[in-house]
Amino acid sequence: MNAIVTPCILARDTVLTMTMTVELQAPAAAATPQTGRAAWLTRLARPLLGLLLPLSLALGWELLVWAGWSNGRLVPPPSKVFTTIAELARSGELTRHIVATLSRVGIGFGFGVAAGTLLGGICGYWGLARRLVDPTIQALRAIPSIAWVPLFILWLGIFETSKVALIAVGVFFPVYLGLTGAILSVDRKIVEVGRIFRLSGPAMIRRILLPAVLPAYVVSLRVGLGLGWMFVVAAEFMGASEGLGYLLIDGQQLGKPAQIVAAIVIFAIIGKATDWLLEIATAPLLRWQDSFARQSGAA
Repeated sequence: MNAIVTPCILARDTVLTMTMTVELQAPAAAATPQTGRAAWLTRLARPLLGLLLPLSLALGWELLVWAGWSNGRLVPPPSKVFTTIAELARSGELTRHIVATLSRVGIGFGFGVAAGTLLGGICGYWGLARRLVDPTIQALRAIPSIAWVPLFILWLGIFETSKVALIAVGVFFPVYLGLTGAILSVDRKIVEVGRIFRLSGPAMIRRILLPAVLPAYVVSLRVGLGLGWMFVVAAEFMGASEGLGYLLIDGQQLGKPAQIVAAIVIFAIIGKATDWLLEIATAPLLRWQDSFARQSGAA
């Protein structure tokens, strides 16, 4: 009797399991398009949410000037700033200044990242090089950016080379410091695992150190890019005839506060755009991370 009942029970349980699986999969399949649409709307809403604060501040200042609570002479309202930007764009000056500044930041960023990555990797991995070189670099890091200007003008002249060199110096220090610190902070137990498996030097770097330092290295790249945009202003004070820094100086000398604010706004927009592009470009390198930002959808 038991021999007959047992197969019946097993068959019944199998049928019930299959039925429940089909019933559970059907709502999940039906909910997939809706979930996809919700995720797409959430992705679209995030950058729009970031615009809420600056647009609210701009609208508030425009209303204060319109209501007569401020004359808007020293701090012009957004409408006047955007009019100035439109005039510069129509004359072709805006494109020329943006291209000049972008090219300087791009070249300086490339040289700074290359030097910071090379020296940071050597000093982080090799203790003797770190003891020899790192104290000098840390001392140079404390020098203000404007202090390099007369020296670079004396060495390299007032043309593009000195400007690119100054931007590269600004980018170099955060990249070097971020990479060196990331290598030194790699968990010792992970390195010991690599040694247990007798990984060679290149294999240890590729399979252990590189994945461990990438998150901090990407952050240092973004910090270096931000400092590159700061240093380009000091660089374009060095006798530049074009660039967004030149617009700032020209607006100050001619008493055009709208032009000064317009240059600052353009700096902010382009700086944020380049940081966003860098974040997108480095995102595939960090796709393996099971981080809080990815879990909570905050990224």
